[in-house]
Amino acid sequence: MKQPRHVVWSASPTPFTDALEVDEESVRRMVEHQIRLGISGLFLAGTNGEGPWMPDRQRSALVRTAARAARGRLPLAVQVTDNSSARILDNIRQAARDGAGIAVIAPPALPPRDGNADALLALYLGAIRRSPLPIGIYDRRMAGGGFVPEAVLRAVLAEPRVALLKDSSADPARQRLALAAKRRRPALQLLNGWEFDCVSYLKAGYGGLLLGGGVFNGFMAARLAEAAEAADWALAERIQARMNRLMWAVYGGRKIACWLSGEKHLLVRLGVFSTWKNYPAYPLTPACRRAIDRALVRERAWLLP
Repeated sequence: MKQPRHVVWSASPTPFTDALEVDEESVRRMVEHQIRLGISGLFLAGTNGEGPWMPDRQRSALVRTAARAARGRLPLAVQVTDNSSARILDNIRQAARDGAGIAVIAPPALPPRDGNADALLALYLGAIRRSPLPIGIYDRRMAGGGFVPEAVLRAVLAEPRVALLKDSSADPARQRLALAAKRRRPALQLLNGWEFDCVSYLKAGYGGLLLGGGVFNGFMAARLAEAAEAADWALAERIQARMNRLMWAVYGGRKIACWLSGEKHLLVRLGVFSTWKNYPAYPLTPACRRAIDRALVRERAWLLP
């Protein structure tokens, strides 16, 4: 069977009970739902997965439950970001014990003082070169603003243990840097994480998508990727426009007023999650509920293929 050239991964949300404990039954339903959508891999405990808010025990419970539910049917990546190489390595070892196959490092919340690029590079390399798992790099803004310097990113992507890049930068210069790294290391998998513009990244040569909305727009994104493989860019753009309309409805408009609450409420309505509870306390406004209700009617065939 021919494998698709473009893959679609999901940066999965984490289902919680009313008491903000990991809802393991909902995790199992979520894994099955994403397999049904055609998702190629799951990224757990990322920003959309509330990993930065969760205690270690919850992250482990999430990964263990997802690994048991997946039963090897799709790879699992887990965010292991921290503020020192030692802490990152501890997180990687735990993720490996829990069943993860890839460890993903994002910019630290507390980067080295005064933006010291050498210290930041040492933090990354100290974890990457001793990791028992292949590494994914998550390129997004740091908590204090700004990106990891391009020289640091270039050096990190040259590392043999780095297997994939999730590029959520929405920055053409960083896209060019990633594509240059791919030319030097063809095995490096480039995944676009800026879900509101998938077409330009696939057209540029990225190998797929890693989307925060993949748990509900994954089937739509897979059709977009198929259109890209056929070089039917007009169709890909039409699907992108439809996907954007769906995401704005779910997330609470362009102000993202109901980001996690809206996504999780949609999954409750789809019978996947039990609650829309989230650590950052995003509200679920009446306007968001109405927009999601309309989207459920309008896009039901895409949401439940």
